[in-house]
Amino acid sequence: MIFWAGHLAEPPLIAILRGVQPEEVLAIGHALYKAGFRIIEIPLNSPQPLESIQKLADVFHDRALIGAGTVMAPVEVDRIAAAGGRLIVMPHSNPEIIRQTKTKDLISLPGVATPTEAFTALAHGADGLKMFPGETLPPTAVKAWRAVLPPDCGLFPVGGISPVKMAAYIAAGASGFGLGSSLYQPGLSATQVGERAAEIIAAWKAIGTQQPFR
Repeated sequence: MIFWAGHLAEPPLIAILRGVQPEEVLAIGHALYKAGFRIIEIPLNSPQPLESIQKLADVFHDRALIGAGTVMAPVEVDRIAAAGGRLIVMPHSNPEIIRQTKTKDLISLPGVATPTEAFTALAHGADGLKMFPGETLPPTAVKAWRAVLPPDCGLFPVGGISPVKMAAYIAAGASGFGLGSSLYQPGLSATQVGERAAEIIAAWKAIGTQQPFR
């Protein structure tokens, strides 16, 4: 999908705002955008997540890709689409959710922890793969997966990713990352999130790659 690939090039980093409140999400979204983030995920176990998604989608439109994480049921895809979300991120790989995501012409990023799950998700239409949890999938796992997966398949380690870890993952074949607690935690101000975001973007640029896929 052109829209997906375009945002992966600017750069392919997903800001995960677990626990964000609707009344603060726009300020934080603007701080992330100013720092260089173009993909924002609101996990559905956050307070009033659909309200936050709609606020971001209404403001950023095509300038940023807004979506939901921790999507656990196909019916949630419909609600996310109605709120303006265009990215569906899952902690697992549920074929029914993937199919519903594609029915709505949204972007599917299911969570996978094994090559078997990865191939199954791709067979059902996944647009990329969330390697989760990242703490148990080191760069050596990324390298092994990359050797057998389609070359244009996006691999996004999520969980425990910090700026100092990114270079090793990219060298192994990761396409980008989902960044949660290293970027945002409940209670942080928009200014603090912006500062963290700027550090992450600087670390990404220092790696010397802006390729959307490996």
